[in-house]
Amino acid sequence: MMNKLFYVIYAIILALVAIATGEIVTFVLLGLILMSLNTILAVLKEIRDELRKQRENKQ
Repeated sequence: MMNKLFYVIYAIILALVAIATGEIVTFVLLGLILMSLNTILAVLKEIRDELRKQRENKQ
């Protein structure tokens, strides 16, 4: 929950800076990059958890 709140605050700050400087395209691209990195992180965490379960089952 707190993690998502952090990203919302981050997006709002980026949006304000983008509007102030006229860099709307940059804002959109940074948002896409952030969402992609979030997805990659989620997948890596799932893989880590699965590997931990497999390691525990072997012992």
